[in-house]
Amino acid sequence: MSFVVSGGSVQSLSRASFNVPLRLPVSASAMPWEYDKLWRTQPAVRTVVTFLARNIAQLGLPLYQRESDTERKRLQDHPLATLLRRPNPWTTRYRFINALVHDYAIYDVAYLLKSKVDDGTVGLIRLPPSMVTPKGDNWLTPAQFEVVGTKERKTYDADQVVYFRGYSANEDVGVSPLESLRQILLEDWAGSRMREQTMNNGARVSGYIKRPPKTESGDWSKESRDRFREQWQQQYVGEGAKAGGTPILEDGMTFVPAAQTAKELQYVEGRKLTREEVAAAYFIPPPMVGILDHASFSNITEQHKMLYQDTLGPWLTMIQDEIALQLVPDFEKSKPHDFYVEFNLREKLTGAFEERASAMQSAIGGPYLTVNEGRAMDNRPPVEGGDELIRPLNVTQNGDQNPVPAEDGGPAPATTRTEKPPAEPDDEQDQED
Repeated sequence: MSFVVSGGSVQSLSRASFNVPLRLPVSASAMPWEYDKLWRTQPAVRTVVTFLARNIAQLGLPLYQRESDTERKRLQDHPLATLLRRPNPWTTRYRFINALVHDYAIYDVAYLLKSKVDDGTVGLIRLPPSMVTPKGDNWLTPAQFEVVGTKERKTYDADQVVYFRGYSANEDVGVSPLESLRQILLEDWAGSRMREQTMNNGARVSGYIKRPPKTESGDWSKESRDRFREQWQQQYVGEGAKAGGTPILEDGMTFVPAAQTAKELQYVEGRKLTREEVAAAYFIPPPMVGILDHASFSNITEQHKMLYQDTLGPWLTMIQDEIALQLVPDFEKSKPHDFYVEFNLREKLTGAFEERASAMQSAIGGPYLTVNEGRAMDNRPPVEGGDELIRPLNVTQNGDQNPVPAEDGGPAPATTRTEKPPAEPDDEQDQED
């Protein structure tokens, strides 16, 4: 038996720090930006993250009980199923999953507080990651979570919080994907600042100032040169009052332009590259977020099918596993492994209705919907006698020795083989007889 080392001895190997970064330093001269501010202000980040959250939130998350290796039963009235449909009195299932995926995609961590609502039932409350700090001496996983609000702070034990987290090299916390996009987001931010100044003050002037020779303009003292430089920087550089405006020169000075146009700076290509890099960081195919340079009808169709398998599949598995680990045992203590949640992907992966109907009919060999089932799909009321499957006359099952006969007076069935006509009598033989 190799399971002899106690968990407590492993926990005491190191001191826990749980350093969860919540902001991204944009540049040395600028204040750090919180990750949620990047989501609010960076179009590429918001497009990609919201794309993930919306596509996952629209999927149902039913609860199942495993009855055998091949059978399972969907539970509708189970307390956990009710909780997932309505996490708390003020949050719908869609907004709940949408917020959960947003938190995880932005911070690589997400927190749900297990609580009691006013009517005495259990509920789940989202805790914003910017308000939560993991605590405890156990470096393997947090033992407590401190929530700091504007009025007070509270501490909750680990078993009171459903803790979603990604990977970190040394700690049981996640590292935001935005960290790997630091330089790209910085370049996009700097470019946006330049374009803002240009639009506010007119054409942005870039170049250098050329002064006539000393023999023509006279001596230029150090005090005059410093005064001119200081005045220029205060008015036309950075956050100056006339930044982006047209300067007025004197003493025979000339301005030599050395600017680059938006085309030379590859403005459109730069914005497109930013979106492509952000999409790649979240493993999303570019056509799914509006980059259609190399898109066609066929590859977009295939990438849409792959979306819920390769792109969103790991996300869905992560959420399902964390619920099975941290929520199911609270409701089923005796046999927690017999209960599990699973996102409903059937409607997303079955393709168009025509493709699905054709495939189902080919696999079954006959009609697979009753009249009333078809009318219900078109929001029409049922009709009498419409609950039986229609069975065509030319369709039988294996071993069916009594096929449905055709009505009397109907056309004779076509023969399936050609019978050889009787031979003509041989004239010579007739004469001999």
